[in-house]
Amino acid sequence: MNTSAPIIIIGAGLGGMAAAIRLAAQGREVTLLEKNERVGGKLNLLHAAGYTFDTGPSLLTMPWVLEELFASAGRQLSDYLTLVPVEPTCRYTWPDGTTFNAWQHLPQLVQELERLSPDDLPGFFQFLAYSARIYNAVADNFLLRPFDGISELITPRLLRDGPRIDALRSVDRAVRAYFRSPYLRQLFNRYATYNGSSPYRSPATFNVIAYIELTTGGWYVQGGMYQLAQAMQRLAEELGVQVRINSPVGQILTRNGSVQGVRLASGEELPASQVIVNADPRYAYAALLPEAQNTAARLARLEPSCSGFMLFLGVNRNYPQLAHHNIFFSHDYPSEFAAIFNTHVPAADPTIYIAATSLSDPSHAPAGHMNLFILVNTPALHRRINWPREADAYGDMIIQRLEQAGLTHLSQHLSYRETWTPQTIAERYNAADGAIYGLASNNRFAAFLRPPLRAREQRGLYFVGGGTHPGGGIPLVLLSGRAVAERVWEGSRE
Repeated sequence: MNTSAPIIIIGAGLGGMAAAIRLAAQGREVTLLEKNERVGGKLNLLHAAGYTFDTGPSLLTMPWVLEELFASAGRQLSDYLTLVPVEPTCRYTWPDGTTFNAWQHLPQLVQELERLSPDDLPGFFQFLAYSARIYNAVADNFLLRPFDGISELITPRLLRDGPRIDALRSVDRAVRAYFRSPYLRQLFNRYATYNGSSPYRSPATFNVIAYIELTTGGWYVQGGMYQLAQAMQRLAEELGVQVRINSPVGQILTRNGSVQGVRLASGEELPASQVIVNADPRYAYAALLPEAQNTAARLARLEPSCSGFMLFLGVNRNYPQLAHHNIFFSHDYPSEFAAIFNTHVPAADPTIYIAATSLSDPSHAPAGHMNLFILVNTPALHRRINWPREADAYGDMIIQRLEQAGLTHLSQHLSYRETWTPQTIAERYNAADGAIYGLASNNRFAAFLRPPLRAREQRGLYFVGGGTHPGGGIPLVLLSGRAVAERVWEGSRE
């Protein structure tokens, strides 16, 4: 290991930047290499025709994780960003016209529950207590202290708390035990999609996601979610991190089982003491590590998470029924997930998510207009779907569905339209199969199959971000950055 060389981080997503900030704050020399024109990874930006769209994560939970990151560098988050609560966190609409506002303010939320399904109010509080027990069991063992292997995971506390994580039944089975209303069952099943999985197959442990959102709230970054990426880049550069954009890496260089540096696609070689990969590990093993093809083949056999079909619509009118975040549910949730994960085709009747950030940031659209970011869960890339041929028709169908749901004459009010498919995601972010969240969590053993933070194949090689532990989503990838920085620091002293 060349201890005089910098640490190189491949990919300037939130996990890579979090690791860079922590290591630079400890006095390490860090170079951050990003293939695209901007940092941020999947948390990114599209600006066109007077409209601004956030292209990735649109809601922040667990804001204390972000505050702690800035504090680790001796900074205050409030000097860089302003976080504002989103009320309601989300507006849900069903095909029969039923609506539900998920208020953060508990009295308002209780009133909504009483309006929708009063008989389920006791079950809601029982669900909160149940999911709190899961959070208390997984916070230290999985979230705050991500593991590298099963031997590291088995601790006296986990052996004591293990049964409380409810890993033996599905998210759906657990939700059904607490709620009678088909509306609330569909609403709480939706949280499994936060890590790209099916509520009918992923372990009930993931009900912790609902608990986190309900108790820590949903937050928006004033000015747009991309402000978070810009603030982290600013902090990293203040600490001396060298950030190089438009710098794709072609290969990780190794010798005698240890990383030596990287070779850029341009042919330039950069020495490194350690290399941290902030990209999908399946992509990294297949494309950047020629000697690790056995590992690449093993990972390729595992089930990927879902991908996404995205529409960016500039609309020259207002739709007052929309909130900042909106969900328009499908008629048949089980069939939707069967299409995605069993038959590997886009759902004919998909659940549709819309973010309208112009409601919180009027500068994101011209006066009297709206910016609609639309996301539909789809399978990862598969031979059964030809996106170049079918994307336009699928987008037309989604717009028609929204018109039927009350966005009257939407197709006639479009002044801008852009489409991203799973192929776009695969190419732009080096996401294997276009999977947004890496590997799916559709079985109770999925967490143990995710690539570890510390690579076993090469000394000095690490992974960070949503493709490793503890998983996807803004707070978890930030915690991944903390965990990998600790491991790199320990490794440099060995």
